[in-house]
Amino acid sequence: MENPGIPQYATQDIESLGRKHEEQPHPLRTCFARDRDRIFHSRCFRRLEYKTQVFVNGTADHYRTRLTHTMEVSAAGRTLARILKANEDLTECICLAHDLGHSPFGHEGEKVLDDLMQEHGGFDHNLQSLRNVEVVESPYPDFHGLNLTWEVRAGLLKHEAHIEGAQLDGHPIGPFQSLEAQIADMADDMTYHAHDVDDGLEAGIVTLQQLETTEFWRVAAAATRERYPNLSEYQFLRATIRTMLELQVVDVSNHAFQTLEKYNPQSVREVMTAPERIVDFSPETREMLNEFSAFMFKNLYFHHGVANATRESVAMMRKLFLHYIEHPETMGCKARARIASEGLWRTVCDYVAGCTDRYAIEEFEKYGL
Repeated sequence: MENPGIPQYATQDIESLGRKHEEQPHPLRTCFARDRDRIFHSRCFRRLEYKTQVFVNGTADHYRTRLTHTMEVSAAGRTLARILKANEDLTECICLAHDLGHSPFGHEGEKVLDDLMQEHGGFDHNLQSLRNVEVVESPYPDFHGLNLTWEVRAGLLKHEAHIEGAQLDGHPIGPFQSLEAQIADMADDMTYHAHDVDDGLEAGIVTLQQLETTEFWRVAAAATRERYPNLSEYQFLRATIRTMLELQVVDVSNHAFQTLEKYNPQSVREVMTAPERIVDFSPETREMLNEFSAFMFKNLYFHHGVANATRESVAMMRKLFLHYIEHPETMGCKARARIASEGLWRTVCDYVAGCTDRYAIEEFEKYGL
């Protein structure tokens, strides 16, 4: 039976395109609830706890890690899915799995791996997330990978969906993704815009005076002061960061409802082939957030205090990668077992991408690199 609470434009559990390896349905859980638990229990998910978000892991107790970022994305994703009457379990699965392929040391680590792998297929953390759940993680006796549903795996391919004719297992994944995958993508952007500010303020790298030069902060701050006129500075900053997220949720929800009404999609496929993306910021908010993102790159992500620490870490990771190429016997036994089928360079890439920040540092020091 279809779920009567989910509209036709959302993904129905019963209509899933299934798994690569056929399994008996679970008597108590939907296919997407089952996928969520498989992601939760995977090693690559647990390792996110020790991977960089903005600040190298271990710098301070309160800074976000790749795991806490993922949890925040999941929370925002479920909120939007509930508002838009999308499939909450599927949305959560995509949110939880979207960064499973991230390398140590954040986006700079990803750039280094892509550079090292230029002649061997390159590296992209979205594709690596899919690779992790299909190849690298293999805890079950009956099949390789986690054997997740097609919808979850397709949701990890946001960069590939726009490629003309892009498919996964013979089924088209674009030109736009499912409503749930679009929600997960927006939830990722929304948490970056709000929560990285929190860490920047905590570190003393971003100041209130700097933030007041951006329209997005001014709008959020004004809404906070109107609601709470007598806050201490600490309370005001925390409340404004929450307001930043709330404003985005309201804007995305309103814009999505307008777009759904405009095109009235009657199936998941009609969402994917609509004339424009359904779940997005309004043009006005998008313009405001583009300005804010540019501010964050200039004042936080490329700040010399952040950049120098990251630069040292990724230089170390590059040396570690090349060490494994020259001495593959020093990798773990599961990785070594994949060399014959995956090739040396891709196997080393998988291994290094899977390292936590602290394990990469330990290995670097262990081999005196």
